[in-house]
Amino acid sequence: MTQELSLIELILDASILVQIVMLILVLASVTSWFLIIQRVMLMRRTDDELFLFEEQFWSGIDLAQLYREGNQAVADGQLPTGVESLFRAGFKEFSRLSQQEHMDADAILEGSRRAMRVALMRETDRIEQHLPFLASVGSTSPYIGLLGTVWGIMNSFRGLANATQATLATVAPGISEALIATAMGLFAAIPAVLAYNRLAARSDALLSRYEAFVDEFSGILQRQTYTVKAHKSEGG
Repeated sequence: MTQELSLIELILDASILVQIVMLILVLASVTSWFLIIQRVMLMRRTDDELFLFEEQFWSGIDLAQLYREGNQAVADGQLPTGVESLFRAGFKEFSRLSQQEHMDADAILEGSRRAMRVALMRETDRIEQHLPFLASVGSTSPYIGLLGTVWGIMNSFRGLANATQATLATVAPGISEALIATAMGLFAAIPAVLAYNRLAARSDALLSRYEAFVDEFSGILQRQTYTVKAHKSEGG
């Protein structure tokens, strides 16, 4: 208990600049932990949604029926996310272009792929959101803490100029408050770096699966495109 009180006293007795540095580091650490928890929950939810949708998609269900089932969720105000948004963007564009009489198969396929790529860019922004902040906290927090450390040590040595006798007890408080700033910088940086590396790897793996789905779905649409055009040619 005495050590906790002495730690608090060191923080309260620190210079204004060191206290500002400590406050910045505390805010950065709290914000980082909030974003880490939020991103982890998002990744888990996105993985579950991807697994459920792919299971339904590859079950042999009619794609038009799968699209209509999603319309009900959209009507209820639930915007599609993840791989479902890619599917809906591609299938919607495919259906619209297929109804045009003079649209060739390659143009229909290219339009569908372009719509899915736009949806993929939106999903990339959603998944990678806030990751740059974690990277910034991980890279800059030690230097911010070092600023407080340097300033605290400077004050300690400046205080020695007015002391009649330089002892360890005279210098220790200033050095202690300076080292607290360094420790807080590391405390903010280490979790942020570890979380950033982990979340960046998971987001890359997830986006790779999205890109694979775009290629696989494009192959399905290509076969359907030529089938639709063949039927129209026979009917004509």
